[in-house]
Amino acid sequence: MNTILQLDVDMEFFDGLAKVVTDRKYGFVDKTGKIVIEQKYDYAGNFSDGFAIVELNDKCGFIDKVGKEIIPLIYDDVVSFSNGLAHVILNRKHGFIDKTGKEIIELKYNDIGYFSDGLARVEFNGKYGYIDKTGNEVIEIKYDDVTVFCEDILAVNIGGEPGDNIVVDGGKWGFIDKSGEVIIPLIYDDAGSFSEGLAGVKLNSKYGFIDKTGNEVIPFVYHHAWGFEHGLAEVMLNQKWGFINKKGEVVIPLIYDEISFGGYTNNLALVKLNEKWGFIDKTGKELIPLIYDDAYSFTEGLASLKLNGKWGFIDENGKEIIEFKYDFAGNFREGLANVMLKGKFGFIDKTGNEVIKPMYDFVHDFSNDLLK
Repeated sequence: MNTILQLDVDMEFFDGLAKVVTDRKYGFVDKTGKIVIEQKYDYAGNFSDGFAIVELNDKCGFIDKVGKEIIPLIYDDVVSFSNGLAHVILNRKHGFIDKTGKEIIELKYNDIGYFSDGLARVEFNGKYGYIDKTGNEVIEIKYDDVTVFCEDILAVNIGGEPGDNIVVDGGKWGFIDKSGEVIIPLIYDDAGSFSEGLAGVKLNSKYGFIDKTGNEVIPFVYHHAWGFEHGLAEVMLNQKWGFINKKGEVVIPLIYDEISFGGYTNNLALVKLNEKWGFIDKTGKELIPLIYDDAYSFTEGLASLKLNGKWGFIDENGKEIIEFKYDFAGNFREGLANVMLKGKFGFIDKTGNEVIKPMYDFVHDFSNDLLK
């Protein structure tokens, strides 16, 4: 029987590591192609904080970069280590362990989020709150939904019911501080996080912006709105998108069919009009013409775009750097981007050199100098 070596699929490199799959078994190789961790696992994840998730016979644990099983494979599911803690699941209960495997947060929750600024979102019996890294309940677990703390303020919901999306349907939203005190009443139909001192909220089917005292700063006139970043916010009215400033003035006319989430990257925003993509600057000037069939935002100075059925790369001046010849091209990360040619995946560098020739059925990301 022939042994088939494949690379598992994803979009970008992470820390130079990559995993390989042989006969549906996962292991790791370095950038020379040398196998450094035997292909014996049913699944393997990214290395993070020096550990990678592995699964064997429906049980999960962690290995280090030489393949030693540091955390035994006893859990039903695990999430990568972050800030020294890993989210683990056993018998449908969630908690945290440290790098020695010691249980730090009791496995009793229905769901747990990541720790950020020392706090993690938790769900218990259908209600949400926050705990600290010792497991103390910092924000009472009584809300029907919560977002994440931004600028030390948290949007919370009471009265909402689980919806089709992640966010609940109905109920009312407001804001609390880190002590749990309500600082803006729960009167809104929807609420985003605070950014640059303002939060987008929905009232009577329209979005506007309030400050941290709850004062209306930008009128409730929009059909949708994202948060402020670098002084500008994406807003939508009558299915057209544009940008406003913190005074509520329209800076970029609401004429676009779509704007890439996150707004501007390196002073360029990826926008779509009449089924074509291009880039504008913060004055609305079209710096890279809207001629592309598909596109990604700039990463590491280059953007991947599709033109006439083929993908290639341009720089921030719109100059073609890598020929439009690929069936697909992802973003650059750590100097490499995955590409597909004739149904096979590989990786190129920023000059277009095929560092790993397109020969694999799937590819995933590099992390800590290994391809996974």
